[in-house]
Amino acid sequence: MLLASVCAAHAQPVPIIFDTDMGNDVDDALALAVLHALESRGEAKLLAVTLTKDNRYAAPYVDLVNTFYGRPDIPIGVVKNGKTPEDSAMIRVPCERKRADGTPVYPRRLNDGSTAPDASTVLRRVLESQPDNSVTIVQVGFFTNMARLLDTDRDLIARKVRLLVVMAGAFPTGIAEYNVKTDLPASRKVFAEWPTPIVASGLEIGNSILYPAVSIERDYRYVENHPIVDAYRAYKKMPYDRQTWDLTAVLYAVRPDRGYFSLSPPGQISTDEKGRTHFTESPGGKHRYLIVNDTQRVRVLEALVQLASQPPK
Repeated sequence: MLLASVCAAHAQPVPIIFDTDMGNDVDDALALAVLHALESRGEAKLLAVTLTKDNRYAAPYVDLVNTFYGRPDIPIGVVKNGKTPEDSAMIRVPCERKRADGTPVYPRRLNDGSTAPDASTVLRRVLESQPDNSVTIVQVGFFTNMARLLDTDRDLIARKVRLLVVMAGAFPTGIAEYNVKTDLPASRKVFAEWPTPIVASGLEIGNSILYPAVSIERDYRYVENHPIVDAYRAYKKMPYDRQTWDLTAVLYAVRPDRGYFSLSPPGQISTDEKGRTHFTESPGGKHRYLIVNDTQRVRVLEALVQLASQPPK
């Protein structure tokens, strides 16, 4: 029933809010590139990007990526008192790059995330502007922003959000995955109280599909300076293949009907006091997790490489 209802809604571009801990891993940057490619293809509409990494460069990096892809006006919201304020070269280096004349290599509006509005404010404003039961939220960072929204706007979520897709947990029996355990009270709250369906792309999905370094080295040469390539190179010494955790969540959110993934039976995801996820099958449950086989992995990787490296429209 969940998959059928999701597919029926996809005749029009999927309205997406992207909630990310941009800066903690380079898969967030690649996932944002995939979203821009899907919007250029008329498959998605990126309504806003909200951040759960509390670092001054996170919002400026998102802003310069959005500007690079020709969408400088996408609203950006930042977490206040977030869990990971640490420095991150993958977002700082592209933000600090200058040309010989001192101008930024990557133009943007924001120079410091502290000047961006609070994520909760952005989420509330964007959701209120959308039709009922229309928005898909793709959360690929911590659960902080969604838990805070639940505290004040549960009814708004129930009216406006059609689906929450999270990159979180490990299934069917979970370890304490990073996105879950970093803000554990928020994770437990969202899995227990979120009023709409949830689909999880678990740790095992991205672990089994690696984005190839050869794509970074060859497929982005259509421009001299590319903010995704800069982030990838700054994150870790090249060459390296990186897990596609966040990219798989984005791909399912926009293309749930392409057969890239299978779905678990319906049930309930819960999180214990150590951050381990557990899934209890239940016919009336609102939660599912992604499953992928060897044939699907080949198709997923091909799609992700093509989308992530697609030039701006």
